[in-house]
Amino acid sequence: MASMFSDLFSNDLAIDLGTANTLVHVKGRGIVIREPSVVALNTATNEIQAVGEKAKQMLGRAPANITAIRPMKDGVIAHFEVTEKMIRHFMRMANNNKRTLVRPRVVVAVPSGITQVEKRAVRDSTESAGAREVFLLEEPMAAAIGVGLPVQEPTGNMIIDIGGGTTEVAIISMSGVVFSKSIRIAGDEMDEAIINYIKRKYNLLIGERTAEEVKIQIGSAYPLEERLTMEVKGRDLIAGIPKTLIVTDEEIREALTETFSSVVEAVKIALERTPPELAADIVDKGVVVAGGGSLIRGLDTLLKEATGLPITIADDPLSAVANGAGIVLNDPKLLKKVTF
Repeated sequence: MASMFSDLFSNDLAIDLGTANTLVHVKGRGIVIREPSVVALNTATNEIQAVGEKAKQMLGRAPANITAIRPMKDGVIAHFEVTEKMIRHFMRMANNNKRTLVRPRVVVAVPSGITQVEKRAVRDSTESAGAREVFLLEEPMAAAIGVGLPVQEPTGNMIIDIGGGTTEVAIISMSGVVFSKSIRIAGDEMDEAIINYIKRKYNLLIGERTAEEVKIQIGSAYPLEERLTMEVKGRDLIAGIPKTLIVTDEEIREALTETFSSVVEAVKIALERTPPELAADIVDKGVVVAGGGSLIRGLDTLLKEATGLPITIADDPLSAVANGAGIVLNDPKLLKKVTF
């Protein structure tokens, strides 16, 4: 009776608590929130000024008393209190700012390589934000379920999930992760590599948001058929004044070489550790790539050349983890098998 009451009056949620973006999936409604994982805090009053997109607009632009914080770093919690406030804000938004009679059950997707202490931090933050019960789900498992791989069958499924803070490579079979490799190199490191390259080559300092724009507009992992260029604005480190220059896709590819080498290396390690029978399945079925990093031009060609395997970019790579966590939330049997 109590559980029937809970199901009727609580809005259970699935959260993809990402380094770059947070997505919230509400049971029966799908993904209702897709916002940057940024919180703007007034340091004088310790009050939240903005969360999500509004807070992201303030990055590098706010006055001294307002700090725009990204509380997640490398897929894990860097600022406990701020993360709790951010989760609370998104949970309230997901319920249209209405109070629910029963606190929700929440499935949270976390990187596969996180420690027990980091798991505890995620669980505690979510409970403090108002969850009745918290289930943790490994991101590669969530992504595999979200893109429609047959994870419950006794066959090998390989998924690469390139997010903002981590790249997850996993071999999945029979609702379990056979092998996973999690590296803290992903979208954020790409932005940082672009900032450092432009600083080193042109003595021009650009901001995080500009670097992200460059990555999205002209970033590539493999030589392109046509040349792409982009105007970049920043501060000249020698003259100390604002300056504009044109950068090419070739330069940005050079800046990102090391990051992509790390991703390829992680994929090769996972393939080396795969049992022979499952390796045979992967040769037949190929590899699926999800996460925001999968949208970089030519990444599929680079991975195909490095592994010799068929590479498929997921249809909706940005929503894969949130969709997978939502499917798990709606399936009690699967929830028991894949969460901890």
